[in-house]
Amino acid sequence: MRFAHFFTSGGLLVGTIFFALSLTPSLIPREGVTQGVISGVALAAGYGVGVFLTWLWRFLELPSLSDRTRTRLRWVVSGACLLLAVGFLWRAAHWQNSVRALMGMEEAPGVRPIVIAMVAVLLFLVLLLIAKAFRCLFYFLAARFQHRVPRRIAGLLALCGAFALFWAVFNKLLIKEVLHRVDGIYQRLDASEAPDLPAPTGALAPGGPDSLVRWQDMGHQGRRYLSLRPRAKDIAEVTGDAKDPVRVYVGLNAADTPAQRAKLALDELKRVGGFERSYLILITPTGTGWVDPGAINSVEYLLGGDVASVAAQYSYLPSPIALMTQDAYGRETARAAFEEIYGYWRKLPHSSRPKLYLFGLSLGALNSDRSFDFYDIIDDPFHGALWVGPPFRSDTWRMVTAERDKGSPVWLPEFRGGAVVRFGNHFEGYNRGDANWGHFRIAYLQHGSDPIVFFDPNAAYREPAWMKGTRARDVSPDLHWYPIVTMLQLAMDMHAGLAPMGYGHSYAPQDYVRAWHQLLAVPGWDKAKIEQLNKHLSKWNPR
Repeated sequence: MRFAHFFTSGGLLVGTIFFALSLTPSLIPREGVTQGVISGVALAAGYGVGVFLTWLWRFLELPSLSDRTRTRLRWVVSGACLLLAVGFLWRAAHWQNSVRALMGMEEAPGVRPIVIAMVAVLLFLVLLLIAKAFRCLFYFLAARFQHRVPRRIAGLLALCGAFALFWAVFNKLLIKEVLHRVDGIYQRLDASEAPDLPAPTGALAPGGPDSLVRWQDMGHQGRRYLSLRPRAKDIAEVTGDAKDPVRVYVGLNAADTPAQRAKLALDELKRVGGFERSYLILITPTGTGWVDPGAINSVEYLLGGDVASVAAQYSYLPSPIALMTQDAYGRETARAAFEEIYGYWRKLPHSSRPKLYLFGLSLGALNSDRSFDFYDIIDDPFHGALWVGPPFRSDTWRMVTAERDKGSPVWLPEFRGGAVVRFGNHFEGYNRGDANWGHFRIAYLQHGSDPIVFFDPNAAYREPAWMKGTRARDVSPDLHWYPIVTMLQLAMDMHAGLAPMGYGHSYAPQDYVRAWHQLLAVPGWDKAKIEQLNKHLSKWNPR
């Protein structure tokens, strides 16, 4: 019975329950390998819980079973685990397809159960071997310490020593090495210049011969942001008369410090006449420096090109990695850019300066929120902000959601009658609220199925509020809360989801049109004209 010595019956039972529950739907559809990873981690977590409960039973010296009964119980548990796993694997495709149907996606392929089981078991065995290696190291250190200190102190020292050694290996071999390689990959990508995006030649063009920022210092995302924009003739197809919108971008390599890049952004914006437009948008990009084209294109069309936008890059890494490794730097860059742009803007005559708005998506929304303090602007506020898919850590979002008006849901809250802050999503706009939306406006755009917004680490032991009561239309009714498992599902949803445009963390141009139109209160746009714009944006290809 080597199998019995390698596995614990209690661990297998709880682990299989966790595995089965992990196959139920969450916010985002998942393909086979991704689901296998979630299920493998859930299986390992449940196994650990079961092992702990078994140890606790013995530690409390509760009655134990005879060897014969224990052997029979192992066979019963093994059979029950097999039936449970097979039954839930059989239903897995149905559950995933129910989420796909909500989002207008095709059904998942039929080989998923085999792929899920193989990936989950392989990952579980790897994690189990790591755990057993940790236990062997613990016993080895405890045996050495027992010769010098009392047994319980030896156990504590051994536990601390094992954690320290494992963390040192994990940190050096995995975290630092992986991050170093990822950094190198994205650094090369950021420096690469696409041959179909040549440097501009116009005197006023950012990155051109007279620009304060060299084209090669714009970064990959900056060059795309500046090149792939609508021109006046494109906008005029929908609006009639139009101007060429002004865009300014300062790449990470354009200057050494956030303050220097912010000053450079201000000087370049003044050089190209950005403050002479009717609207000015200060953009905080995502971790890679990306600015969602749907976000900026839509507002440029709505305003007939009479708008300038400016962004400063703070990283070339994906947002999750940038948040872990460069959190303070992103906040510092956003703060420096705000201080320079807002500081100059507030000195301009009120009658002639543009209306100033902030914009950020995902990590950009988080850093944009952090870029100013209300005490800094209370005597001369800018006009508002559009924050899209704000991460669950966003302070203002958390406060507003927690203090929402009674009866409004977490996924579309109302706050103090909507006088300052309003929310919209894929289905509903920003007309909720009893109060008039004032001159200073904050708009949140968030899908009910966005895991970046609605991830909650407390879901490990408490049902999230957005799962209670009436749910958002794009959240499956088959989604239920399970301790630990739901938290693991949401964590994976943040990084490996397959949501189509308009769901999850993928925001469509139509979402942005609705949000900007309501936030800016742009006149002259009726329902028919907005529908025409939406069709145009869905087909528009700058290439």
